[in-house]
Amino acid sequence: MPGLARDTCWFKSSRSAAASDNCVEVRLLDNAVRVRDSKAPDDGVLAFSSAAWGSFLASLKA
Repeated sequence: MPGLARDTCWFKSSRSAAASDNCVEVRLLDNAVRVRDSKAPDDGVLAFSSAAWGSFLASLKA
C-alpha cells in the first residue's frame, strides 16, 4: 500500500537455536537492513543497503 513504510521490527533467524547465545537480530526497512548482537542490542547497529544485504545473502547461499 502506498504510504506504508516497511519495518519488520527486530527478529532472529528461524535457524537460530532457542538456547544459543550466538545470534544476531535483523530489522528490514524500506531501503536498509539493520543488524545487531542479540545479547547486547544497545551496543550498536550495523547498517547495510538492501542491495548489499541481498548480495551478502546470495553469497552465503552459493
